[in-house]
Amino acid sequence: MDSVNIKELNERIQQESQFVDMLTLEMNKVIVGQKELVENLMIGLLAGGHILLEGVPGLAKTLAINTLAQAVDAKFNRIQFTPDLLPADLIGTMIYSQKSESFLIKKGPVFANFVLADEINRSPAKVQSALLEAMQERQVTIGDETFALPDPFLVLATQNPIEQEGTYPLPEAQVDRFMLKVIVKYPKKEEERLIVRMNNSGEFPKASPVVTPEDIKRARALVREVYMDEKIERYIVDIVFATRQPEQYGLEKLKNLISYGASPRASISLSMAAKAYAFIKRRGYVIPEDVRAVCNEVLRHRIGLTYEAEAENVIPEDIIAEIINTVEVP
Repeated sequence: MDSVNIKELNERIQQESQFVDMLTLEMNKVIVGQKELVENLMIGLLAGGHILLEGVPGLAKTLAINTLAQAVDAKFNRIQFTPDLLPADLIGTMIYSQKSESFLIKKGPVFANFVLADEINRSPAKVQSALLEAMQERQVTIGDETFALPDPFLVLATQNPIEQEGTYPLPEAQVDRFMLKVIVKYPKKEEERLIVRMNNSGEFPKASPVVTPEDIKRARALVREVYMDEKIERYIVDIVFATRQPEQYGLEKLKNLISYGASPRASISLSMAAKAYAFIKRRGYVIPEDVRAVCNEVLRHRIGLTYEAEAENVIPEDIIAEIINTVEVP
């Protein structure tokens, strides 16, 4: 690829990515702090990947998703997952109409641009898998008819890490469907003071719609065009392979800590997320820093830990840090 193309691509991205600033501004009007959360929501939105948010209650996970849906003038549905939820409550069902003496299709709340699956680990496997089919295939089957889901379609699921009673943890194979797993942290002292002040005054700012779903679709097409050199592709594959065969990268000490490594989906997600990150940073090409910036979110839920790792209090982030520090940077 010659430099002229990159230059032209850079200029196009400079123009097209202006809405990212507008979107971030609207989000920041409502959400105090949580810079990483807002950035990761942008990456998921631009790369077309679903996001799993994990954090204790009250950290504005639901608010963040609500605000994003307001800022993108799109259809938004929130589904509260509970143990008695059925797949039909999610995707829809067939209802018999006496008037027409036939079955009519009633579509469920999954037919929206943004779907918030609140506390996804509170409902049983059959409901989780109904949602995961929709995420993977971007379509839903009701009776013998198949319906395409709206485009853009983005699932943002939240889970609460502290309560394990009465929850159904997502199976590893299903967690893999999420492009990013974002850990939502507590706000800083100053940020929390602002949150308290906003709540006391009772004046809650609202996000205004600044982007249309069409803008998002255009931006997604442009994100795919972001240039990725062969060296960067190799770097991504090396990082993922180091989670599977650490000993080949001089990381023998990790061998007993990893029970299984990241799947090929991880390589795809890592490259798409790095492209989206470059787009947010107004660049038409991916640099190694982009890959490193999204590594934790893309890989943390795709690395299985052994009992030994758990006994030693090793977390996936420790393993990712080791790998990033060791794998050769192009």
